[in-house]
Amino acid sequence: MRTNLQTLTDSILRSIRDNTGEVQHFDQSPLPEKSEIIQIIEETMVLLFPGYFGHSELSFDSIEQQIGYRVAIVFEKLQAQVYREARHSCKFEKKSCRSCEGYSSGLAEGFIEALPVLRARLELDVKAAFRNDPAASGFDEIITSYPGLEAIAVFRIANLLHRQGMRLIPRIMTEWAHTRTGVDIHPGATIGDSFFIDHGTGVVIGETTVIGNRVTLYQGVTLGALNFPRDAEGNLIRGAKRHPTIEDDAVIYAGATILGGKTVIGEGAVVGGNVWLTESVPPHCRVVMAKPDLRITSKHEEIGASVVMPAQNTPTPEKPRNTRQNDVSAGRCIGGVVCPQEAQNEDDKKEVAVNLTKREPR
Repeated sequence: MRTNLQTLTDSILRSIRDNTGEVQHFDQSPLPEKSEIIQIIEETMVLLFPGYFGHSELSFDSIEQQIGYRVAIVFEKLQAQVYREARHSCKFEKKSCRSCEGYSSGLAEGFIEALPVLRARLELDVKAAFRNDPAASGFDEIITSYPGLEAIAVFRIANLLHRQGMRLIPRIMTEWAHTRTGVDIHPGATIGDSFFIDHGTGVVIGETTVIGNRVTLYQGVTLGALNFPRDAEGNLIRGAKRHPTIEDDAVIYAGATILGGKTVIGEGAVVGGNVWLTESVPPHCRVVMAKPDLRITSKHEEIGASVVMPAQNTPTPEKPRNTRQNDVSAGRCIGGVVCPQEAQNEDDKKEVAVNLTKREPR
């Protein structure tokens, strides 16, 4: 048995030695440790939501000692992990590491300095969840149990570091949140205040996505890339705007897919469930899928009959007039709905009133 294990060990070692070294990491500068980064997140959450995480019995009598202790832990652990990533980056880019220690110390201090502002932004996110979810009993339930808020909180933590040039640590943070919540937010995305993700599962927000204030997403929404631009040699061009822009007060319902760096969902627009969009939507417009015909078939094979059930209380849709094009970029008819700027005559104005509710900013 031992001989067989030695043979297997020798086989693995040969595969390592024969490798070109592109997908392996040893005898080099150490990478950031995932377990340490997770601890940084957990301790930072205590600072952002004291009394909700860590010691729930926290009181004003002991808060100074408890917060001071957490600040020291976050500073020491973050400084060490930033130093690891900085050294690795220097070695990868064949640069000197003379300033890595000072850089890591300054970045860790700046991160902690930004936490009061981050707490204020997360408070707006909590209030947005309560304002938009009638099932929420209060802030306590949202903070302690909502996966969408947890994903947003971890994203905002990671985004602070991403904006300072870190890449490995922020990505480890958001992917850890992804495994816990089902929400995948790239740390490089730009997200405004009062952001709410309801239910959360399956939401994907790409690196160059820009989201405004008071935006709501439901489960299964994808804000992704339509294609990946490449240079003359076929290599990916990194850093280009690949993901959509969602303006203030927009609402995107479950299962919607919005793709492309030039795609803009206008202020106050509503995107219905399961809609696939690669074109922009004007402000205060609504995009919905046409209602399908429902077919109910008997499960008793000997009957072999089927019944077509029209949707109840749903009038038969009129055929669109030939004069109206389904041109989103021109601000015209979207999925059978007329936008405000389209209404030029009395018939159009009536159609707007029936089919489109102009949404006032919240």
